[in-house]
Amino acid sequence: MTTFTDLISVAELKALMETSDCRIVDCRHNLFDPQKGRADYLDGHLPGAVFADMDKNLASEITPVSGRHPLPDVETFRLRLEGWGIGNDTQIVVYDYGNGSLAVRMWWMLRWLGHDAVAVLDGGISAWTGADEPLDDMVSEFPHATFTASPDNSMIATTAEIESAVRNDEAINLIDARDEARFRGEMEPIDAMAGHIPGAFNLPLARNLNEEGRWRSVSELQAIWNDFLPGRTRERLIVMCGSGVTACHLILSARLAGLESPRLYVGSWSEWIRDESRPVVVAK
Repeated sequence: MTTFTDLISVAELKALMETSDCRIVDCRHNLFDPQKGRADYLDGHLPGAVFADMDKNLASEITPVSGRHPLPDVETFRLRLEGWGIGNDTQIVVYDYGNGSLAVRMWWMLRWLGHDAVAVLDGGISAWTGADEPLDDMVSEFPHATFTASPDNSMIATTAEIESAVRNDEAINLIDARDEARFRGEMEPIDAMAGHIPGAFNLPLARNLNEEGRWRSVSELQAIWNDFLPGRTRERLIVMCGSGVTACHLILSARLAGLESPRLYVGSWSEWIRDESRPVVVAK
């Protein structure tokens, strides 16, 4: 059986569902309406899909010093995976509304725990319904599985590490996935402060997508990174966003382009600004 580790198309997923016992996870979420993802799931989802709540399953409680989406407790998440019938040999497919900017969080988390057989559905539920494939409104249940988690914290960059580099004026290969206006500090619809971390570069995740909201081809992604990286090292890249969710889009993009996987700054902008003494840059 073919193992999918990055992207999967609707046609490939349909064939996979007919020939193997894969697990499909609905990762839809709305920052401004946290209940919408689950409501949309209950209204209709890919057949056999389970629902991963961004705030309850893919993150832990916010603390006074954390960003908006701290990583969940490993044991809690491991047990949740087992309850969904996900074991160490399970092929997993994750999806969201369309562009993958939410599903990539679970894609990255599973890889962080040592599980590589996970792929993002290209185009999400929009691509599935656009291909006239059916939806289901049943909440699926699966036999309990056994999942052994082996977290690799070398995949993570910390606030302390980045703060030390900034304060010591050291070069930092930090790439921010937010759109240009938020990066420049011209507007901030979510967090309490606008701007970006000194020394960070901006590569909006939207550049990974074509006009239809699907992932660009490998050659196109390679061209994007080649244009972005001249004069900058290709090693030890770190990616960030507002809360460590959509930044994972750049990790998948880099992987597809054949680059070394960047590390994730989980706390991202929302954690950085928790301490007002940390410097920020706002465009003038």
